Amino acid sequence: MTKIIEVNQLAKSFGKVQAIKNINFYVEEGTLFAFLGTNGAGKSTAISILLTLLKQNKGEVKIKGYTVGKDDPCIRQEIGVVFQESLLDPLLTVKENLEIRAALYHKSKTNSKKAVESVTSLIHLHDFLNRPYGKLSGGERRRADIARALLHQPSILILDEPTTGLDSESRKSLWAMMTTLQKETNMTVFLTTHYIEEAANSDYVVVMDKGEIIGRGTPEQLKSDFSSDTLIITAIDSQVFKDILKQDSIPFKYEKTFFIFDLKDTKSALPILYKYEQYIASFEVQKSSLDDVFIKMTRR
Repeated sequence: MTKIIEVNQLAKSFGKVQAIKNINFYVEEGTLFAFLGTNGAGKSTAISILLTLLKQNKGEVKIKGYTVGKDDPCIRQEIGVVFQESLLDPLLTVKENLEIRAALYHKSKTNSKKAVESVTSLIHLHDFLNRPYGKLSGGERRRADIARALLHQPSILILDEPTTGLDSESRKSLWAMMTTLQKETNMTVFLTTHYIEEAANSDYVVVMDKGEIIGRGTPEQLKSDFSSDTLIITAIDSQVFKDILKQDSIPFKYEKTFFIFDLKDTKSALPILYKYEQYIASFEVQKSSLDDVFIKMTRR
């Protein structure tokens, strides 16, 4: 696939603080790419450089063949961005907000009108198009923000922590809409988040910590490389089972009333279950999650 974003040896410092330390990654066209990390990992600094808002100390960034620092006006035409904080006027209706911003991109009123109609249909804004932006729910505001970012038909949509502050239902609804949008338009979506579960549906994930990339791959690759399945057993008699496991030198962790065993794979649970069947009251095999991966990678 075509590389639509390429980052090579990117570094940025603020005085003695190294916010980004010589990172390299690329994003393939038409994919959902997740930039994952805790607050302070360097995500926002990297995004600011991609958006031509901040100049790097070192390295090269190319977006759709254009070089950051040399072709900035062209790059801005290719990118739509949804910031953590909204840019829309709370007193104006959603439609009025979109019309004002469309006029900044399109010279004719006809083209501006078409642009507003297009994003209204694409993001399904009809139900609240004529309501003041400030009166909308959190999820509705985010949908209006995304529509604003798409007015100039960018090839890349950057979502910077898009669900911060939203309740779980609004987050699910927003991501269902974004997944459909991405598939229907084949748009490249670049997501920054510290909500680990949001990265699970991505095509590719890059994990940042303290300015460095500490892992990359598909969600399944990261699970395979950095985490393992877990067998959880509840014993009929905890003390008896604990003594037998220690006698047999079987490694385990005991938390509350549960015996926990790390597995190489799911089938590795079978020998343990067969051997100690008479001591087991119940058991469960848990598949590893991106949560487990992230904790293991960052040691947090």
